Amino acid sequence: MPDEVAAGLKKARRRGLNRFSGLRNGLVALRRAFLTRVWKMDLHPTMQMSLSARFDRTFPIGVHVGAHSYVAFEARILTHDRTRGLYLHTRIGENCFIGGRSMILPGIEIGDNSIVAAGAIVTKSVPPRSIVAGNPAVIVRSGIEVGPYGRFLTADATEDALASSGRT
Repeated sequence: MPDEVAAGLKKARRRGLNRFSGLRNGLVALRRAFLTRVWKMDLHPTMQMSLSARFDRTFPIGVHVGAHSYVAFEARILTHDRTRGLYLHTRIGENCFIGGRSMILPGIEIGDNSIVAAGAIVTKSVPPRSIVAGNPAVIVRSGIEVGPYGRFLTADATEDALASSGRT
């Protein structure tokens, strides 16, 4: 039976590996603690990441991820470029979503409440409240409204409609 949230909306049933989300959250917390304490990266305690996300360890103090942001599977956050001799700080703002297999190049700033699409190669800084996609990434939409982890504000209603119709 789907779980009910405080607003009375139905949630999708937990299937597959989602049943182990408690274990996954514990592993993510351990990895975040390791990256911040050993490598001295600036990762906010509320940020989440896939266990396959990669953060540059050549210049680890240059990695900055804000509150309530999510870095998806196999995404790369770079802070150095040996060919150009660059060692720059790369910043991801608050409430951002960094899509799977995307790459953020050194010195880039992702503005608050922004989304980087899966597979995007971000070569220029992203303004707040924007969606970028492509290689090189370009702005495909501006002025978006998202909540924590880059989730659209209408996502709960969409999930409720799918759960109510039995499609989850």
